[in-house]
Amino acid sequence: QVQLVESGGGLVQPGGALRLSCAASGSIFRIDVMGWYRQAPGKQRELVATITSAGSTNYADNVKGRFTVSRDNAKRTVYLQMNSLKPEDTAVYYCNANIAPAWPQRWHDYWGQGTQVTVSS
Repeated sequence: QVQLVESGGGLVQPGGALRLSCAASGSIFRIDVMGWYRQAPGKQRELVATITSAGSTNYADNVKGRFTVSRDNAKRTVYLQMNSLKPEDTAVYYCNANIAPAWPQRWHDYWGQGTQVTVSS
């Protein structure tokens, strides 16, 4: 019954900004790492950013300084603020979270449905 639901994708001009959100729902015991991956047509899925439950972050080199990942543990939500967007950022963005459900209390990887981000003039 655990689910990740994404929102916030869309079309933006180069240099613009978007904010993605991903909320976890269901009967949950704990959430550890949450983060974002992306996949462009014909390319492998790649890591964008991750954040631990304590707030430690990790970024891909090509987004560091432009993107910021954050989370609200009370809302069970992870965010990705994307600034100074470039055409090469165009991809489907997927939310990911390592979650232990209320039962059984076992760590499991969950994925969101994906949201399209298009950067174009």
